[in-house]
Amino acid sequence: MVIAESTTNDDTDSESKTCGKILVVLSWILVIVTMPFSLFICFKVVQEYERAVIFRLGRLLSGGAKGPGIFFILPCIDSYARVDLRTRTYDVPPQEVLTKDSVTVSVDAVVYYRVHNATISIANVENAHHSTRLLAQTTLRNTMGTRPLHEILSERETISGNMQISLDEATEAWGIKVERVEIKDVRLPVQLQRAMAAEAEAAREARAKVIAAEGEQKASRALREASEVIGDSPAALQLRYLQTLNTISAEKNSTIVFPLPIDLLTYFIKAKEEY
Repeated sequence: MVIAESTTNDDTDSESKTCGKILVVLSWILVIVTMPFSLFICFKVVQEYERAVIFRLGRLLSGGAKGPGIFFILPCIDSYARVDLRTRTYDVPPQEVLTKDSVTVSVDAVVYYRVHNATISIANVENAHHSTRLLAQTTLRNTMGTRPLHEILSERETISGNMQISLDEATEAWGIKVERVEIKDVRLPVQLQRAMAAEAEAAREARAKVIAAEGEQKASRALREASEVIGDSPAALQLRYLQTLNTISAEKNSTIVFPLPIDLLTYFIKAKEEY
């Protein structure tokens, strides 16, 4: 039974090849008969950034994609598809994602990709660009759903790199090369934004209080050292008192009555007695 099926398949292939050769010969005859008008149909041009994938009677033509420049096709039996090799940009629309710690966020990204194998991109997938875009959306949701919120906000470059590797591996069979993935924005719910803002403000106030307390501590130490120095020298205390009076009198033009310290009088009395 297997031998019979194999024989049947071989016969079918041979008949198909014979029929194909006949059609190719007829096509060449048509080109020669209709010259030079047929040259306008048979010769095609693709740009530097394009390639042409040619099908003859439904089969891929040997030699791979053609271009850039001029290539030749036979009328009636050849068809071709143009493939653009330039890098394309796809703006992934915002995706509602539930993070690992059960927070709903809206994430959007940008994917940069290009066709690196024109033949595979036509033969292996119906629409390589559409398939890549759909895969980018699902990959974005799956990647964000496995991470907590703080990692999504702080490790964007790592997440983008992981997405790029995952997309590139999946699209390799489609002839697509994913060059880069960038996360544009992560939108948080309004209530969560307010909570995070309140938390940040509380943290700033706590740091401000700690800094103020450290300043008070340093100031108290400096005052203690200054009091010890002044206590060792009574003359320094009197000079400090006179300096304070001078500062007050310079600020406002008013009369201020201060009690005269007994220590100051004692100092002058002792000086008089010595003379």
